[in-house]
Amino acid sequence: MIPRLIQKRLERDLELYPAVVLLGARQAGKTTLALKIREKLNGIYLDLESPRDVAKLQDSELYLSEHLDHLVILDEVHRIPEIFPVLRSLIDKARRQGKKQGLYLLLGSASLNVVQQSGESLAGRVTYSELTPFSLLEIPPEKKEILWVRGGFPESYLASDETISMRWRQDLIRTYIERDVRAFDIRLTSETIRRLWVMLAHLQGTNVNIAQLARNLDIDVKTVNRYIEILISLFLLRRLPPWYVNTGKRLTKSPKWYVRDSGLLHALLGITDREALLSHPILGQSWEGFVIEQIYSALQKIAELYYYRTSAGAEIDLLILWPDQSFWAIEIKRSLQPKPSRGFYSACEDLHPLRRYVVYAGKERYTTASGIEAIALRELLEKIMRKIREK
Repeated sequence: MIPRLIQKRLERDLELYPAVVLLGARQAGKTTLALKIREKLNGIYLDLESPRDVAKLQDSELYLSEHLDHLVILDEVHRIPEIFPVLRSLIDKARRQGKKQGLYLLLGSASLNVVQQSGESLAGRVTYSELTPFSLLEIPPEKKEILWVRGGFPESYLASDETISMRWRQDLIRTYIERDVRAFDIRLTSETIRRLWVMLAHLQGTNVNIAQLARNLDIDVKTVNRYIEILISLFLLRRLPPWYVNTGKRLTKSPKWYVRDSGLLHALLGITDREALLSHPILGQSWEGFVIEQIYSALQKIAELYYYRTSAGAEIDLLILWPDQSFWAIEIKRSLQPKPSRGFYSACEDLHPLRRYVVYAGKERYTTASGIEAIALRELLEKIMRKIREK
């Protein structure tokens, strides 16, 4: 097992809260991590997609009340929404008995359902974390390109060759389309859902015109928005919001969209290996999305992410807004000789960020004549982790 950076945080949260919700995409490694924690803490694991385990919960209050002295892990908890009021009752019962922490670890691959259900029933009793697929800090440095091409899903990243990795990702996409997405809404055919996802892949890192997308699919705008929200809920699509600031300039106010996992992006576009990617028009947007996801994974929701763009061409690919309201401005370049764009300089004059970086594909770190720091992605992630630990 490749150690996951989030494990220590989860164990710490279990020492502080009665219930911890671990969210993340299907096949990202939630179950493997939960079983590791069960082994360490002597817990009980129930898979709510298993008929045998579901049968144990026919009288869920009786069964769970008999295990208040153990950590109980409930996998795919959104499959049984009626269990959340029971968990609230048992948490309150355990509190009266003096046990206030580490009762439940709840796993879910559909954030919309789990957050809504747990938020309504477990308010004040629960905290949330997200397990992303493998991050750059969890793998050997020399495997960076493999992670970028194949994505971070464990079965894809660890596959013995590119063909097996691609086939696994194609099967995962099919599972999402035919099962998970349609479980939310069955108005669209599987083929239409696939076309929508592929179109979004082609528009990676852009301001998507939803109305045009709806016309291309011959469906209404409301339906497109509904399915985009589903893809976000399933941790498959990221909405990067624009930063609004009163600079007296005309700002871009629509979000940018990214297929979150680079491996799924490449599978949707039929990009089979690194050589095919390097000659594909999506190259720059793929690298940009990869960098953003790695930064998101390192931040652990401690800071917020935005982009900035004006109609005059001033632009920052990524803004990190820290809790103290300071900014890091990041330009993302695939080139080995990164040169910040004129728009980046203009945007920095507007926002006065605390730090200015150009993340690029090289290894050396240096400062340009204008004071902008060129830095490798892994080194930037390590700087982010050090800043988080300092807090």
